[in-house]
Amino acid sequence: MGNRGMEDLIPLVNRLQDAFSSIGQACNLDLPQIAVVGGQSAGKSSVLENFVGRDFLPRGSGIVTRRPLVLQLISANAEWAEFLHCKGKKFTDFDEVRQEIEGETDRVTGANKGISPVPINLRVYSPHVLNLTLIDLPGITKVPVGDQPVDIEQQIRDMIMQFISRESCLILAVTPANTDLANSDALKLAKDVDPQGLRTIGVITKLDLMDEGTDARDVLENKLLPLRRGYIGVVNRSQKDIDGKKDIKAALEAERKFFLSHPSYRHMADKMGTPRLQQVLNQQLTNHIRDTLPAFRSKLQAQLLALDKEAEEYRGYRPDDPSRKTKQLLQMVQQFSVDFEKRIEGSGDQVDTVELSGGAKINRIFHERFPFELVKMECDDKEMRREISYAIKNIHGIRTGLFTPDMAFEAIVKKQIVKLKEPSIKCVDMVIQELINTVRQCSNKLECFPRLREETERIVTSHIRDRESRAKDQVLLLIDLQLSYINTNHEDFIGFASQSSVIRKGWLTINNISIIKGGAKEYWFVLTAESLSWFKDDEEKEKKYMLPLDNLKVRDVEKSFMSSKHIFSIFNTESRNVYKDNRTLELACDSQDDVDSWKSSLLRAGVYPDKTTTTTTTTDNFSMDPQLERKVETIRNLVDSYMAIVNKCIRDLIPKTIMHLMINNVKDFINAELLACLYSAGDQNALMDESQEQAQRRDEVLRTHQALKEALAIIGDISTSTITTPMPPPVDSSWVGGSTGGRRSPPPSPTAPRRMSSGQRPAPRGAPPPPNRPGPLGPFNNSADSPQAPSRPNRAPPNIPR
Repeated sequence: MGNRGMEDLIPLVNRLQDAFSSIGQACNLDLPQIAVVGGQSAGKSSVLENFVGRDFLPRGSGIVTRRPLVLQLISANAEWAEFLHCKGKKFTDFDEVRQEIEGETDRVTGANKGISPVPINLRVYSPHVLNLTLIDLPGITKVPVGDQPVDIEQQIRDMIMQFISRESCLILAVTPANTDLANSDALKLAKDVDPQGLRTIGVITKLDLMDEGTDARDVLENKLLPLRRGYIGVVNRSQKDIDGKKDIKAALEAERKFFLSHPSYRHMADKMGTPRLQQVLNQQLTNHIRDTLPAFRSKLQAQLLALDKEAEEYRGYRPDDPSRKTKQLLQMVQQFSVDFEKRIEGSGDQVDTVELSGGAKINRIFHERFPFELVKMECDDKEMRREISYAIKNIHGIRTGLFTPDMAFEAIVKKQIVKLKEPSIKCVDMVIQELINTVRQCSNKLECFPRLREETERIVTSHIRDRESRAKDQVLLLIDLQLSYINTNHEDFIGFASQSSVIRKGWLTINNISIIKGGAKEYWFVLTAESLSWFKDDEEKEKKYMLPLDNLKVRDVEKSFMSSKHIFSIFNTESRNVYKDNRTLELACDSQDDVDSWKSSLLRAGVYPDKTTTTTTTTDNFSMDPQLERKVETIRNLVDSYMAIVNKCIRDLIPKTIMHLMINNVKDFINAELLACLYSAGDQNALMDESQEQAQRRDEVLRTHQALKEALAIIGDISTSTITTPMPPPVDSSWVGGSTGGRRSPPPSPTAPRRMSSGQRPAPRGAPPPPNRPGPLGPFNNSADSPQAPSRPNRAPPNIPR
């Protein structure tokens, strides 16, 4: 029957299925099993009922099997059935088994012909069965009926693929003989997931219903569309027999007579029929379990090891223990504090590789966003000169001044300093938002205690908002300090920075080079206070061009539909060519942040954004006399020099102020005061009430851990030393063009080739097998037999040692 020493393997898998069915799919383990696949009315249900010897499966038109049925056949002295969902109740009347399958199917799927992947587990004990585990899957359909969804075909296909895609699943591909084998849905699905044919067993049904003069001999001899494990033919009861309650034993006897009396099948009658199919499936499933058992044990051990630590923590867990809640509260607050500090200060563990966050984002705010906002506040050069000229004239009044007035310089400087308040306050707002985001990220680890998480976020966020007002007051005070005294004796006043110092380096794409001249290309750009140069690469050995910054402006360019780049352009205000014969130089970056960063650097170099303004001719627009122009130019240079000092000071002090009053203070608050605030917020026991999801997680981990231990104990009881045979050798499984399914081909000529290859016709029936090609497993071989060549027609198969 089965392999010696391995009789307990199939019951072993049945015990494992029961152990894991109680915890659902948490273990995600693939148990060895056989999936029955076929189209509607292919005869799947009849094959299973013949195995059991009882009518117990629902019958009818359309989709009858709407949930996977895990059928466990167990050899026993008595005959009864039981379901896993009502364990303990024995069914001796198999009509009740059918009713229970129908009722349990409707309970999950409803009565509208819908389907569900949730399996029904049925165990049948009988003296007439061999140990076997099969999964009856819904029949493949093409057209929805009744209330079925329009995508019912895809739903059924997806459900079938969930089972047969697993390497541990043998595929029983059921195809009726009265249809074209080349169009078999079952074989097509099996070929998709098992192209080498390692797991597929072919079953041909309805052999008695073929057209007169045709037979399926070529198929059953594995010559047409060969499978590595071969085919087995069966003859089921007709619908008339089923309606007439024909006894299955009589049907099996009629099946036996059919094969013995049919001229095309009698030479292989011992290798055909339902009993033979049951025996072969038992042997092949047993061998399959033996082959997959080591990997299965390793997977169990790996999952058990992964859950050991968590299960150990949960095992002694008592949700209502006050001392446990106090200890856990302390641990959670301490962990929150550590996580917050790591996110601000930086840490090697749990590094975010997707985007900037925490301290890195705050650093970017300090050193890129804030300087950029400061530069944006700078006045347009023409507007600045105009304001200076008005200030000089208004200070002199009716008199004509001989000297440049100090008050004009001071008025213009103070006006520029006041503009610094807006970007400074905006910097505080951006840092606060990032701190709040960091608090929320750190509180994710508290999600198993919703009240604790909510209170922690509320307390820390409230403290941040309280510090916000103090930080903004201090920032405004720094600006007021700059306004209070204009220090013209500063050592850097009128000390212009070196024009050759590098402001920025990086890769940019020149976007507007024509295809004729090479097209868009990436270069290494170097920006200084007086020029913009680009090189072939970042070694800066081969300079391509140097562009002076005089009279240059920056303009935004709208992103095109087909481009993934973000673009801005540089042009000359005097309508001169910027680069070769191009009036503009379009530069492209990968992100908008890079564009903003480059524009900020260009602002620092004196290249300002283009501001399209409408100028109206009024009485105020008058040309300055040469003497006034000299005064304006003098004050303009003085203002630039002094504002450079102020900007440098503000860029240094604002981040320091925010660090001291906001970031460091919040860290100290979390370390020293958060716990006390939580204790004073209310009932500590209520704070540590765990969420329902956490309770379910704990229960699931413990049950999964126990099931894994039981499974390993079950496997440990089985000896895997056995006598078995290797997998049969590969066969040519290419689809033969122009095949006629089960219909018999005319006899070939004596000169026909012995070996069939792609595009060739099958070998003649009487010809011996090719010399280097052992016969496939199937009607002449099975997994318990040594590979043998197919016997000749009208000749009994050789005695094969067991």
